[in-house]
Amino acid sequence: MESQQLYINTFQEQEIDEESFYCLNDQEIEKMIPKAGPRTKFKERLRLLKKQNIRNPDTGDSFAQCQQEHEEAVLSVQDCPSTSGTSDRGKRRLDLQDESSKRQSPSVKRRRDLSVGLRSENAMFSSSEKILSDVKSIMSRVSESLPDQGNKELKEFLEKKIRDLETDRKELVGVFGKTGAGKSSLINAIIGEKNLLPSGIGSACTSVIIKVEANMQNMNYEADIEFIAKEDWKEELWTLSNFLGNNAHQENDQECDKDYRDAIKKMSALYGEEWRNKSTDDLMDPKYFKGITEFLDPKRGRKLLKYLTIGKLSSELVKFTRTDRNSKKSFWPLVKCVTVRVPNIPLLHHVTLVDLPGNGDHNKTRDNMWKQVVGCCSTVWIVTEINRAASEAEAWEILENASSHMGNGGECQHIHFICTKSDLVKESEQSAADVCTQTKTDVKEEFDTRPKIKKHFSGKCLEVLTVSSEEFLSQQVKPLDPQINEIHRLLAFLQDLNDCHSETLNYVSGAHGILSLIQGARRREWNGNKTDVSTALEKKMRNGLQKVKEIMKKTYEAFEKCLNKGVEESKSSCEKVLESVLYPEAQDGTKKSGRGFCKILKCAVKNGGTYISKAGTTVRLNMNLASCLTDSIDEEFRKTFPNDRNSGPFKGVISSFSLGTETMMREGKYKDVELQLIFLKTEEDKIKTKLNKIIREEKKKVYSSLTTTIEENMQECYDNAAQIDGDGMLKNMRETIEVHVHDSKDIMFQRAKNNMLDQLRNLMGKIVDELIKTMQESIELSLKADDDSFPDVSAELVKVTKYYDELKPK
Repeated sequence: MESQQLYINTFQEQEIDEESFYCLNDQEIEKMIPKAGPRTKFKERLRLLKKQNIRNPDTGDSFAQCQQEHEEAVLSVQDCPSTSGTSDRGKRRLDLQDESSKRQSPSVKRRRDLSVGLRSENAMFSSSEKILSDVKSIMSRVSESLPDQGNKELKEFLEKKIRDLETDRKELVGVFGKTGAGKSSLINAIIGEKNLLPSGIGSACTSVIIKVEANMQNMNYEADIEFIAKEDWKEELWTLSNFLGNNAHQENDQECDKDYRDAIKKMSALYGEEWRNKSTDDLMDPKYFKGITEFLDPKRGRKLLKYLTIGKLSSELVKFTRTDRNSKKSFWPLVKCVTVRVPNIPLLHHVTLVDLPGNGDHNKTRDNMWKQVVGCCSTVWIVTEINRAASEAEAWEILENASSHMGNGGECQHIHFICTKSDLVKESEQSAADVCTQTKTDVKEEFDTRPKIKKHFSGKCLEVLTVSSEEFLSQQVKPLDPQINEIHRLLAFLQDLNDCHSETLNYVSGAHGILSLIQGARRREWNGNKTDVSTALEKKMRNGLQKVKEIMKKTYEAFEKCLNKGVEESKSSCEKVLESVLYPEAQDGTKKSGRGFCKILKCAVKNGGTYISKAGTTVRLNMNLASCLTDSIDEEFRKTFPNDRNSGPFKGVISSFSLGTETMMREGKYKDVELQLIFLKTEEDKIKTKLNKIIREEKKKVYSSLTTTIEENMQECYDNAAQIDGDGMLKNMRETIEVHVHDSKDIMFQRAKNNMLDQLRNLMGKIVDELIKTMQESIELSLKADDDSFPDVSAELVKVTKYYDELKPK
């Protein structure tokens, strides 16, 4: 009780009130609770309190209640023995949670009820989260209780295994759509915050990537703003100046296109009218970056906004995401990415919504980040208005341009084509529901006519939904028609995606295995021959590895055959491919005049062969030159590395790898080492999960290596072309590129093939090495793990086994 009172006195001395209590960070807690053991336990209890006591800053909940909850958290820390009596501890902890939830104020409950069902009490702290939290606490205490004496090798092995249990992967949902299609409104409706992201069409900015996720640390509304590098902005200023020149009268030229207007908009947002007639060096003067000194500091490069209310955050965030009409200056041209964190959003605990530009960005840094984020999206939403969903060219162009980054170059499993503003459907001969049904049919038929998309995705990946964000947010006045407004289906999908059941199962399964090994290590009695068991397991491992190697060898040979064909096609067609890029046609089928394209090509070579226009003109020289190579392997790649995680890479051979431990346990001959066999089974499952994650990331690099190698080989040519100026600039740039491709094609495409095969071979070697190392070490240590100095974890094992049985697939 003295320790408990000491903590309470410390908090009172530091003037920790209710609001600041929930905002405590790790550094502050470390200062007030210096001992690691009590501090770790307190932080876990505080995390639980944050989840279950969701408070509205405007309510009058008293500090006395907050202090009472804190005292109970401290009591629960003080009452926890090291490893025994786990069941009682868990019961007491859960009892405290139940008591605390009963004390929540009526205002908090009313706020939840008004949150469109997204923040119900059950959702706030799901059964799987309770289990995960409880098992994490158990494993933390077990790790602390491992003895320093005895089998040191086994202790270090167990400590590492416990650390490796921690995984916190978020699922990314990429949201695409042209300005005015309703992206922002949809995201606002999903999270139940009408004014988080500003909507409208007049001043939208589509260059900034905006991530929206749950704030799991405190009750603030936060925005983490990441800027592009100062050097990158200087390069972009050169590009913008190349478009605009120094003559203001060009702005009124009849040929002034969307790119030109966009460049003016970008310069004016940051500099007002001061950019005119000024050099790039002049525009890099620090006086233009007052208020965002973080942009000038290479060590920081980001700015954090923190507010207690969403209104304050939204009003401040505007200038970093679009042109702010209420401010003289907007900073969005300098922003690479904004991560918005919202409290009280359990639906996004393990999911991040990402508002994405449709085609990347001509700034190389932002474009690379765009590719990286798109490649990490497990789900993509294409948002378009319902009245012309199937015929909306821009929506399909977005999907086509992103498909290779999402498919073979990414990990997308689901494409949701979301038709917005369904409440505005005008009924004629058909009912609104029939119109929505017909729209879905039309979109699916259009999907099947798109070969660029079909190379990467089957129709099974596509789902079409009709929604109305406005109607959803006002549903207390007007009831929803589920046939017309299907936001509830999106919410159900996100809930499934967010549900940490698989993460919980993986953690609990691993903990079950570790506790089994610890308890098995305490058993001295042994009636059988460990050598026999070890020999049987190693034989199974060798046989399993042989099958893995055989499939990988066949895969390598298949890729080599495809790429050989791709190299020959690339060499024979590269001049024709190059002509289509360097001599683009106008809409009427004639060749474009050189006046506008000269600027575009100049920017492209300055930017490593890529230029992305707001008007729709896109130059991707490297991707075009690599197209025959990527086309040659697309089908084989999709079969080898399917994004459908149930299929498994390399034709499922890794998923089928097994030591046969379950069969050995069923036979009943190995009762003495049953706990060790349980551990080995969980290790087998864990290494498969780990390998699938490695493959999911590495396959993106393997696929993109073709284009990357082409880019590396073309870079010298681009550097030379970028230096060309004066009369005949377009002609000379074209000739420089054409000559380089003609002279290097015999080497360039072969090198791209070899680099891809090298990366594929390295990935295969890594897989085999990980399997051998992990399983061999686990077999050896588990079967010589005799040490009765290890703690008795029988109570913990019983509890975790019960959790595991509850979670595992039936």
